[in-house]
Amino acid sequence: MKEQIQNSLTVVIKKLQQDNKLPENISIPIKVDYTRDQAHGDFTTNIAMILAKLAKHNPKELAQLIIDYFPPLKYIETVEIAGPGFINFYLSKQAAYLVIKNILKEGKTYGQNDIAINKKINVEFVSANPTGPLHVGHGRCVAFGDTLANIFEALGYQVDREYYVNDAGRQMHILATSLWLRYLSLFNEELPHFPVNAYLGDYIIDIAKKLQNIHGDLLRRPIKDVFVNLPKDENEGGDKEIYIDALINRTKELLGESDYSLLFDAGITAILDDIKDDLAQFGVNFKRWFMESSLFDDDSIKKGIALLKEKNCLYEQDGALWFRATAFGDEKDRVVVRNNGQTTYFASDIAYHLNKYNRGYDQIIDILGADHHGYAPRIKAFLQALELDADKVNVLLIQFAILYRNKQKVSMSTRSGDFITLRELRQEVGNDAARFFYVMRKNDQHLDFDLDLAKSRSTENPVYYIQYAHARICSVMRQLNEKKWVWSLTNGLENLNFLQEKTEIQLIYRLQRYTEILLAAAANYAPHTLAHYLQELANDLHVYYNSQQFLVSDETLRDARLCLIMATKQILHNGLTLLGVSAPEEM
Repeated sequence: MKEQIQNSLTVVIKKLQQDNKLPENISIPIKVDYTRDQAHGDFTTNIAMILAKLAKHNPKELAQLIIDYFPPLKYIETVEIAGPGFINFYLSKQAAYLVIKNILKEGKTYGQNDIAINKKINVEFVSANPTGPLHVGHGRCVAFGDTLANIFEALGYQVDREYYVNDAGRQMHILATSLWLRYLSLFNEELPHFPVNAYLGDYIIDIAKKLQNIHGDLLRRPIKDVFVNLPKDENEGGDKEIYIDALINRTKELLGESDYSLLFDAGITAILDDIKDDLAQFGVNFKRWFMESSLFDDDSIKKGIALLKEKNCLYEQDGALWFRATAFGDEKDRVVVRNNGQTTYFASDIAYHLNKYNRGYDQIIDILGADHHGYAPRIKAFLQALELDADKVNVLLIQFAILYRNKQKVSMSTRSGDFITLRELRQEVGNDAARFFYVMRKNDQHLDFDLDLAKSRSTENPVYYIQYAHARICSVMRQLNEKKWVWSLTNGLENLNFLQEKTEIQLIYRLQRYTEILLAAAANYAPHTLAHYLQELANDLHVYYNSQQFLVSDETLRDARLCLIMATKQILHNGLTLLGVSAPEEM
């Protein structure tokens, strides 16, 4: 209906211009919104006020002119002027009841759309370095990215969920060295020192034990040979970065290429397998696990650098190769090849995004942690330098999730091993609460995750409140069966005009907004709006439940009310499914 009103207003404006009642050179987008208060109608537009200012008309007079030209539309009962020139549209009762019929007819597919049919979209999210288990900070990226992908799919997009595996960076060598030291310590030899900059979590010890079980002492080397003549670590007055790099080189030297590769692969494989299992249990499955190492294997990084060189966008300075990013809006130029000949993460990013472009996506979405705030400008810069459509890429930053238990902040550090894993969080509060709480806030807002609230079975817990609304409706239907009464869908749909109570009208009004909420959530990359909508819908249902009897003796009224609550149940189910949350029938 909203789209019909917008289209009709477009026709009206053109007709007014043809009749010389509006200047022809005025062209603005027409926006129609739901009203905040049903007393002011169902839809409203401020188009008369905007056009009046541009055309130097009286807003109310122009609003009346638009109304005079507005064609009759089925289900529009009244069109009125409000305030300084708003135009409000009132739907007929039949239009309101139509949403109930459509929901019950379409069921699980209600709200789905084909507006993006044949459009391909790549959603890359999580992409945590495979140096340890996913923690609660990663969980927010997981829930946000997967929910957004679900919403896109509901609108017809062909969605590819993608995880970028950084398996070629320095952190992976730190992981391998940390694993080797833990492996060596399993042979009852005391290490003289464990690096400050190494990974300390118990999961490293678990992987080391598996390595020992499979390969025995194959990778064992004398402890004295490992630590001899190394520079000082930070706790000894040295530099922790220099120390860990020296230890990495020593590890490679003592193991040799073959054994070091075995060690390196064992670490990545164990952690990636754990991440995949964790995500699958959280209801998330990626179509593609893109390995950074593949960009080196097929020379994609060299090709990307060569393309920038062809565009004269690179220069040498201090022995390094730089990209002229400032020429394309970035705050500073970026190194692509260091003075030691090693390519940078940015060089890999260039190759990776060229790979995505070559796969023919209509839209590319990168979902990253808030610490990547400088990522978007440099990505946009190299795309512009290569004369690619930079608007095709959208970088969405996820602010940190701060975990609270007993009103106390829980500290986390991946390197030290002092952190709460996503798996531990899920086991404590459940998948449903974890998924819902993660998407309750806009992605660029900090999230305080209250563990105690997430576990509570109270109306203060938003996910419990919504699920309870769904379960309440199921309970009503069980009571119907216990009474050996039968719900006639046909009779109910034919007599929806019996729904006249204020709480019924409010519930119907809320149901009408569902499809619009999905469209807005996709357009604005805002899954939180769906979560908020479901809270409002659940509240309307609870208010209705507490004020009216559904299983009344009047069969016609009973059937009509059951149609309304069953439509509500369907929307609660559909919305929760998109959020990755279950819709229980009993609680």
